[in-house]
Amino acid sequence: MTAENVFSIANIIALAGWLILIVMGRHRWAHTLVTGVILPLLLTALYTAILVIHWTESEGGFSSLAGVQALFSNQWLLLAGWVHYLAFDLFVGSWEVRDAQQHRIPRWAMIPCLILTFLFGPAGLLLYAMVRTLALRRMTLPELRNHA
Repeated sequence: MTAENVFSIANIIALAGWLILIVMGRHRWAHTLVTGVILPLLLTALYTAILVIHWTESEGGFSSLAGVQALFSNQWLLLAGWVHYLAFDLFVGSWEVRDAQQHRIPRWAMIPCLILTFLFGPAGLLLYAMVRTLALRRMTLPELRNHA
């Protein structure tokens, strides 16, 4: 199997997870089991296998930007980096959904956060942090007025 084939399979797994999370994310089985555990662990296993098999095939490392560039000049290690992103971003999206449910943040407010997390990882998490902050302030202001 080529790196390109594995790339396609990993992308399909991640895309399936994001579709489940966005469409069925309010169902506990979806965000807790499927996108919060099963699919991220499947991607993590793939990531680990790629590293174990291909780690010694490239020069480079993590001590400098040039070292990272040299490390990722190997297509298999570049693929490992990509799968790393896929696994962690899906895990973060699942956490966002669980946290939003706990704080009763509306589903419509979550969809842009999830899409941005899917496409641009940390930018989506930043958007969710802003949405969460606004939602929690709005929810707690009446409580503060009642106790004043």
